[in-house]
Amino acid sequence: MSVVETLLAGPRGRRLLLEYALTADRLSNMQSQNSFHMAVFLAAYHLDVDHGSGVVMFGPGAEEARRTVVTAEEVADRLTRAVLPEMTATAVRQAMELSMDLARYWQEPDGADVLAATDAVRGALRRVAEHVAQSPWTEWWSTDAVLTEQWAVGWSFGDSDLLDDSAVGRPAAEVLSEWSVRTAEEEERALRERPTDPTASVGGEWWSTPPTLCSSRLLADGTPAGLGFVEDGSGPARAVSRRVIVAKGARVFEVDGAQAWAQFCRRFPLDVTAQKRHEWYRTTGRAGRWVMPDWLRVAEVYDGVHLTAAGYLSAATTEIPVDDDCASVIAGWAPDSTYWFTDAARIVADDVRLWVSESNGERLDWVEDDQPPA
Repeated sequence: MSVVETLLAGPRGRRLLLEYALTADRLSNMQSQNSFHMAVFLAAYHLDVDHGSGVVMFGPGAEEARRTVVTAEEVADRLTRAVLPEMTATAVRQAMELSMDLARYWQEPDGADVLAATDAVRGALRRVAEHVAQSPWTEWWSTDAVLTEQWAVGWSFGDSDLLDDSAVGRPAAEVLSEWSVRTAEEEERALRERPTDPTASVGGEWWSTPPTLCSSRLLADGTPAGLGFVEDGSGPARAVSRRVIVAKGARVFEVDGAQAWAQFCRRFPLDVTAQKRHEWYRTTGRAGRWVMPDWLRVAEVYDGVHLTAAGYLSAATTEIPVDDDCASVIAGWAPDSTYWFTDAARIVADDVRLWVSESNGERLDWVEDDQPPA
């Protein structure tokens, strides 16, 4: 699949394109009443299932804005006239981070995601996708895991010691065994206690990630991909990255899109219908049987699993058909994340980089901190 088709295929890719175009419009039009930004805001407001509560309009002109209906066709028309500046590494990364931060698995897609999926806006986004695809900063999106350059990231929200040895973690086999037991128990409990109606107001664990060590490559700016690429980020103040050494010959399964994830689920199926049906119905609109990979069984065959950036952008937050009667969701992952199941990957405890977050007015940037935590 080409970069253009990858970006148009899934909600996260389309949202990346929309956010890039919005950022460009904000810089050129200063959010005027006739801007592309204002058209997206008003159209998304009326398409959002939570309009009036998820997004609240107030102040002068709010009542008129609430009555103003902007169609997807009008948004698409303004998008065709939007000026697209030259792509930079920062612009690509920022658009990716914004798309990730707005991913939702515990409720319906927001209005902007719905808007980007309409035929009219999706068609207009093709021009943006072709513009983004020309950038050399997107070339790594479809590549396999860089096993010679992997870093694990941890965060701190307070005064906890980032260099505490407990952050290194326990043996993966032990963690996976406990996860397998806990997941089976949760499925049995959900079968007994939760309603089968997928529209019922019931919450639970929505993610499909393994509970083990996760690492990623370094980006062009020298930061680990896992540092900025976080779904539903909550803005921690500090972070630490540790080098991960991967043994030669490590067996890594590459997930480069929905088809590979479906293949993985067919080979190592774990039924999680009872515990996932409510959250995954809300994010996909699908009612039925759900599966995810059984990570304990996966560990018998593979040392790790890697999700490419292209795989994330094209398939995350979507219903992925596995067989005629079941589907799955890539939920809670990040672009270029590699999860490890064996000692083929190990953290180098003394090869550490410390980071602090700084606001640039619109978003957080991570800068390396030469001073160790007190």
